[in-house]
Amino acid sequence: MSENLVKLYVEEFSTNLMIALQQRESKLRGRVMEGHHIGAQASPVEYIKNIQMQAPAGRYAPLNRQDVDFSRRWVLPVDKEATQLIDTFDKLRLLQDPTSRYSEVAAAAVAREWDDRIIAAAFGTALTGNGVAAALTSETWASISSSWTVLDEFGSAADSGLTVAKMIEAKRVMRKAQVEVDTEPLTWVTNSQGESDLLNQVQVVSTEFAGDRATLLEGKVVRFMGWDIVYSERLTSPDTNVRANIAFVKSGLYLGIWQDVMNDISQRKDLSSLPYQIYTKMSSGATRLEPGRVLEVDCADTSTVADVTP
Repeated sequence: MSENLVKLYVEEFSTNLMIALQQRESKLRGRVMEGHHIGAQASPVEYIKNIQMQAPAGRYAPLNRQDVDFSRRWVLPVDKEATQLIDTFDKLRLLQDPTSRYSEVAAAAVAREWDDRIIAAAFGTALTGNGVAAALTSETWASISSSWTVLDEFGSAADSGLTVAKMIEAKRVMRKAQVEVDTEPLTWVTNSQGESDLLNQVQVVSTEFAGDRATLLEGKVVRFMGWDIVYSERLTSPDTNVRANIAFVKSGLYLGIWQDVMNDISQRKDLSSLPYQIYTKMSSGATRLEPGRVLEVDCADTSTVADVTP
C-alpha cells in the first residue's frame, strides 16, 4: 500500500442548511382582536359605560336624564426591521443558495415579534382617554392587578404550578366581571412547565372525569374546561420562579397592524461584490382592551427563563 494515498483524502460537507432551534410561528396572532391602522395612534375600541334604572321622580314629574359615559383605548405602533446581506463572492463558494433560509429566519423573527407585542400588552401599561397621546392616562397593571390576578399559591399552602383549581378560579373571576365566557373564545397561554403540570393531574387525563375531560392531541392538552390551551416559551416572570400565564377572551387583547410583514430582496449596487440584501420590516402595536377580559395567573416555574431571545 502506498504511503502517499493520504494525499488524496477528501472532505465531505453537508448540503443541508437547517434553521437552528427557535420559535418559527406566531402562537397568538388570530386569537386576539386585530385591525389595520394609519397615523401616529389609533383607538381600536370605544366603551360605552352602564346606566341604572331609576324610580320615577313622581306623578307627571320632569324626566331625569341620564348621561352615559364613554372611554377609549389606544394603541401606538412600534416599528421593527431586519436587514441581512448575502455576499455574492460567498455564494460562489457555497453548495446551495442560502437566500430562502435567510427569508425563513426573518419570517420567524416577525412571528416572535407579534407574540412579544401581545404578551407585553397583556400586563403592560394601557393608554386610555379622549385626547392625543401626550394627554392620555396610563393604566398600569400594578394599579389593577389585585382584582385580576390569580396568585401562585391559590388553592395551596405554598406556590403551585398550573392547576385545575386555578383554571376554575379564572373562569369564576371573569364570569363575576360579566365577561361573556359562554360565548367568547377562551384562551389560556402557558408554557412547557404548565403543560407538564396539567399532564400530571388526574382530573385532566383521567377518563373518569367525563364532564371536565380534556382534549388531548397525541399527549398534548389542547383544550380543557372551555379554555383553548396555547404554549409559549416567551411568557414573562413577575417574580422569581413564577411564570405569568395569560387567561383571556378574544375581546381582551388587541393587535394593531400599521405595516404587515414586508420582505424585499434586492441587489445592492453600492456595496462591494454587489451583495443581495434581504430587508424585512413591520409595524405593529398591541394593548389590553379592558381589565377583567384579561387575567394574570401566576404559576410556580423553576425552569429556565422564558425564550425571550431566539
